[in-house]
Amino acid sequence: MSKADRPDQPGAKERFNEDKATSTVKGGGAKPDIEAGIKAIRNVVRTLPVRPGVYRMLDAKGDVLYVGKARALKNRVSNYTQVARLTKRLQRMVAQTRSMTIVTTNSEAEALLLEAQLIKRFRPPYNVLLRDDKSFPFILLREDHDFPQVRLHRGARRTKGQYYGPFASAGSVRRTLNALQKMFLLRSCSDGFFRGRDRPCLLYQIKRCSAPCVGRISEEDYSELVADAKLFLAGKSTGVQKKLGEQMARAAEEQDFELAAIYRDRLRALTYVQGSQTIHAEGLGDGDVFALAEKAGQVSIQAFFVRGGQNWGHRAFFPKGTEGVPLDEVLTDFMMQFYEDVPPPARILVDRDLPESDLIAQALSERAERKVELSRPQRGARRRLIEQASRNAVEALDRRLAESTTQAKLLRELAETFELDGPPERIEVYDNSHIMGTNATGAMIVAGPEGFQKNSYRKFNIKSNITPGDDFGMMKEVLTRRFARLAKDDPDRSKGDWPDLLLIDGGKGQLSSVLDIMEEAGVEDVPVVAVAKGPDRNAGREVFHMPGGREIRLPPNAPLLFYLQRLRDEAHRFAIGTHRAKRAKSFTGSTLDEVPGVGPARKRALLMHFGTAKAVKSAALDDLEKAPGISRATARQIHDYFHPRG
Repeated sequence: MSKADRPDQPGAKERFNEDKATSTVKGGGAKPDIEAGIKAIRNVVRTLPVRPGVYRMLDAKGDVLYVGKARALKNRVSNYTQVARLTKRLQRMVAQTRSMTIVTTNSEAEALLLEAQLIKRFRPPYNVLLRDDKSFPFILLREDHDFPQVRLHRGARRTKGQYYGPFASAGSVRRTLNALQKMFLLRSCSDGFFRGRDRPCLLYQIKRCSAPCVGRISEEDYSELVADAKLFLAGKSTGVQKKLGEQMARAAEEQDFELAAIYRDRLRALTYVQGSQTIHAEGLGDGDVFALAEKAGQVSIQAFFVRGGQNWGHRAFFPKGTEGVPLDEVLTDFMMQFYEDVPPPARILVDRDLPESDLIAQALSERAERKVELSRPQRGARRRLIEQASRNAVEALDRRLAESTTQAKLLRELAETFELDGPPERIEVYDNSHIMGTNATGAMIVAGPEGFQKNSYRKFNIKSNITPGDDFGMMKEVLTRRFARLAKDDPDRSKGDWPDLLLIDGGKGQLSSVLDIMEEAGVEDVPVVAVAKGPDRNAGREVFHMPGGREIRLPPNAPLLFYLQRLRDEAHRFAIGTHRAKRAKSFTGSTLDEVPGVGPARKRALLMHFGTAKAVKSAALDDLEKAPGISRATARQIHDYFHPRG
């Protein structure tokens, strides 16, 4: 639980004001009742034990408003009924609360871990939230093959092997993989590609692979390269460097100058990597560094990732829900969510004292199943590392504020140009993609004050029997499904998922069609603008069509025009990418996928028995019945599908 949300927080002297504790939700709706919220909490308090646990505040629809942890549940939760001592933010939360869910735990450390897990799962509006929920990239050195593969990995770590990370970005991983290829000549190809080779590929020719696929290196020698790569990734590159130097000198003495040149190139690559570190983390081993900056109500957290004394990149994060929350607690909540997906390193350095540092270290040690040390360095190289992270945090926040200022100005200008009630918080842009009507897909992107909201993007597989090339029909299906889902999931428009502006790719015809669709759906208060390409499809000469027949043209060098072009181009990029993925899948799909009653297991059995889908299609009924796992009724069904009787 964020301590900023503790009801007994010192200094919270403002008296409760019912008008301030209630708020009218976007799009209308009744005001929450503070008394109903207090009553719901009191009903729960009566049965609460004085032991550690996690509680969830729920609204009238059962959506999670807040997740908190407590050393003593009864004491913590009962404080929410003392309304006069709550911050305005918590007063609003209590006013919306209608029920609670309680989970008791064996310890406060266990409660802290469960709290982070539930926050990541439910993303409650009153918690501090880590904005970027994308998984971090790792390097995977596989151990399930005689010639291990090295590659970039994201997601669950199920493949047997050694995982090295996290890296700050995929770019950081690719640079390291590029260096690994030069230094250790490890394969990066898939097992299928490996099995199918009868001669070395290009990577062998440019000295980035040892070509184990065609026997250019023995399994023993390849294992030695793998061992060297593990030493390098573990930060023990000095030994590897010495070994390469000795091998180069030995080859030169034996006048094997070609082999000596190979060792020289590997040694150069290793030296380059060692000299390209942008931060100095000698003696840290495996560790993460976090520093926080705050300005104008926004927070930036800079993270450095150090593994084996090597810098594996740095990244700035901008958590939300930090209003009124003390900075040490913002950092605590951030770290617990961050390590929900990333294994904690042996050491974590922070730029400030954290009230619950011992509890955090205990919880992360339990998660890592080894000791995790959390500290605030006071002197030496680690202190300089913290100072560097702090500078980066300030600089990242300054850039963020500058970008947000520019973005706010653009949105104000957009609101004035298109006569909106105010700067839009959510802009939805729609586009379609198909080739002669095949593999038709619709796409929606979302933008707002903080730029593109990629976690809100949506894909729509066109399901209706639409005439090939009927863009109007495709747009009708997309928007009908979109607003039907909104009406179901957010009928009172309290979640912020309803758009303030729709941008449609097209001209007057598309605009008229969209307005008819929205009228059918009962949506009449969402502004719509159609973006038509200029003469000869020239960028910079777009025409913006508005309801009522009004047309707007912006100067070719107007910043607002560039912004609208970026929105349109992003929607177009996303739509084309979605369409290409669907088309590629259709190319690799099997004719058996469409046969009723044939699932993955039966499909696999048929292919194992007949060899190809084409052979299954042409097989006689008697042959189908002989396939393992295929009953007589299923065989008849398959045969009738491919040989319909007239």
